[in-house]
Amino acid sequence: MKYAYLGTSGLAVSKLCLGTMTFGGTTSEKDSMAMIHRFLDLGGNFIDTADVYTGGQSEEIVGNSIRDRRSEVILASKVRMSTAGHVNGQGASRKHIMDGIEASLRRLGTDYIDLYQIHVWDQATPVEETLRALDDLVTSGKVRYIGCSNYLSWQLMKSLAVSEMRGCARYVSLQQQYSLLNREADREMMSLCLEENVGIIPWAPLGGGFLTNRYSRGPKPDQGRLSAANGGESSWEYRATEKNFDILEQVVKISEEVNRTPSQVALNWLMGHEGITSPIFGASTLEQFDENIGAADFELDGEQRRHLDEVSCLPDEYPGRFIRKFKRQI
Repeated sequence: MKYAYLGTSGLAVSKLCLGTMTFGGTTSEKDSMAMIHRFLDLGGNFIDTADVYTGGQSEEIVGNSIRDRRSEVILASKVRMSTAGHVNGQGASRKHIMDGIEASLRRLGTDYIDLYQIHVWDQATPVEETLRALDDLVTSGKVRYIGCSNYLSWQLMKSLAVSEMRGCARYVSLQQQYSLLNREADREMMSLCLEENVGIIPWAPLGGGFLTNRYSRGPKPDQGRLSAANGGESSWEYRATEKNFDILEQVVKISEEVNRTPSQVALNWLMGHEGITSPIFGASTLEQFDENIGAADFELDGEQRRHLDEVSCLPDEYPGRFIRKFKRQI
């Protein structure tokens, strides 16, 4: 397993992050614990969960699994979504953050979280309030580093500026949807994170299972994750586009060239992409885990990466093309 520093921090994290969204749900507790132990044994150290995953069971399973190996684990969790029935049981307010950290620490069975992340921007709470609360958690030792997730570029930049101006802890990472199918971050977010040295931790690196090659052009499937009537970002309506099927065809072609699975090719492309720290991969079964972790032990060559870049890239858009046209030369 290879490692990278997370943003501006000195924190070394594995180039693959184990996602635990299904732990305690579609993934049994026994298999979940087996995956975590196998991940650590193979050199992985970065595990991501959240207070809302499977109603808190994910955090409990993760905590039980790492209790004897806590010091070697970089443990990430999140706060922001609704965890209670009352009006203040959600958001990025000081109250919800302070309530959230205590509940997460109890479920995880630990006295600190390495990376505590705001799950999504909260337009109702001043960013100064959110960052001061997070800074207090860092000062108290309950949190080591802070990150954010699902932000627009101006929201991240405003947060970084406020942290610098007020002397608060700074976001070291951004957890954002990014894959061969979802490269919207290339418009502004990727260049911002490279400029400000914010580590990018992509979620849905396989496009909700689309890049596993289980789906084909045609009617909506009646089985699998993409068959759900309300699949959110991973819905058939979002995934089953002509461009996405063209991308999938290229992934399958390259997977046959290198004798790897499409999932491994898609993950490996992300691992070698500039600005990407650790793609978050999940697995419902031990077989899926073994397949996905196999993305870490090979490298695509330059030509293969170029083909994947070209088939998946965004259209050349303003103002990016305008700025490039007038790049200063001396």
